[in-house]
Amino acid sequence: MSQSTRRRRTIARHGQLRTPGPVSQLLKFLAIGLAVVLVSGVSVAAYVVYDLSSTVTANAVELEDTKDLPPDISEYEGGFNLLLTGVDTCEEAYAAYFGERCSGPDSEGTLNDVNLLVHVSEEPRRITVVSFPRDLMLPIPECEDEQGDVQSAMSKQPLNTAYTDGGLNCVAKTITQLTGQDIQFAASVTFGGVIEITNAIGGVDVCLATPIKDKYTGLDMAAGTHTIQGLEALQFLRTRHGVGDGSDLGRIGNQQQYMSSLVRKMISGETLGNVPVMLKLANVGLSNVEASTSLADPMKIVQIALAVKSVPFEDIVFLQFPTQTDSDNPNKVVANKSAAQTMWDAINANAQLQVTHENSENDGVVVTDPVPGTEPTTPDAGATPDPAATPDNVVALPDSIKGNSAAQQTCSNGNVR
Repeated sequence: MSQSTRRRRTIARHGQLRTPGPVSQLLKFLAIGLAVVLVSGVSVAAYVVYDLSSTVTANAVELEDTKDLPPDISEYEGGFNLLLTGVDTCEEAYAAYFGERCSGPDSEGTLNDVNLLVHVSEEPRRITVVSFPRDLMLPIPECEDEQGDVQSAMSKQPLNTAYTDGGLNCVAKTITQLTGQDIQFAASVTFGGVIEITNAIGGVDVCLATPIKDKYTGLDMAAGTHTIQGLEALQFLRTRHGVGDGSDLGRIGNQQQYMSSLVRKMISGETLGNVPVMLKLANVGLSNVEASTSLADPMKIVQIALAVKSVPFEDIVFLQFPTQTDSDNPNKVVANKSAAQTMWDAINANAQLQVTHENSENDGVVVTDPVPGTEPTTPDAGATPDPAATPDNVVALPDSIKGNSAAQQTCSNGNVR
């Protein structure tokens, strides 16, 4: 069967993609990608990670394109990449929170609704987190599934169908084919852990520039700063109609506000200095993850933690993969190849990234003030300039690339004005 005509078993359901995806699992990735951070420098936490690794190893997935990796990540040329994928499997304990997504005609199949590529550069260490829209239309390569069956390639499908056919390995192959980035580590998590993780860290602070009222998720929040956890955190991460223009792109901006706040809390002494919290996070994170075989190694996790723990907030940058409307379907998007190439060139050169996009009422967040204790940002920069940086190692990204650094305070652009 040809690439263009083959149909996957859940494609009829994906044709509409109207049910708000359980974007909550995004948080859980942070728990993996940043649980990595929380174990750093604490031997007892490393022991717990080692003790839990048997569970992770039992479910580990071999990445088809993974090269033989050196034992020490300091030897990885150009740094390394970690793919964090959120899948919307309906777990019995949490299914009641998702309505028809877990009980109606839209309840079958498993989609990778959240896809983040975390790039950690060589020295000086910088972290760039690129979010890919679930409705991004792109080629999906030939993939081998968990049963060893080879699933043929398709010329154009939504990104969030990649997991359905070939699991975590297929998501990694698809992202690599799109970006040209080798992926050394990967993990996928279901959405139940969002409640456990936010509770474990005592909640995350989020800011609303204007109120949010979203009948689809049940979220009803006033303007101002809130500490959210559990179900409310899950609703906040799922809301699409409640922010910006109601699109998945607006939701990504809202999610990135949450991630920035989560990063600041986890890297601060508030979390790293609290051993019971760290142990609880390690337990919750590693108990709810499907990891690549390359990541199912406690010493590798500790190495990653040591590599990222001292990265300054201005060099932790969250970006949206640049897209444009799909000419075949106005409800879908395709890659903006020119802007994407500029972005990857800057990332591969380990440049300090500056976001020039100025947020509007259509975006999921508005930029407010710098986080206390950081240098002030320039009016149109999404990353705080490094005082030691020179023009040669600072790259202003195209206006089509949205994002912000962890040094910036952003607030949700709610739909009640």
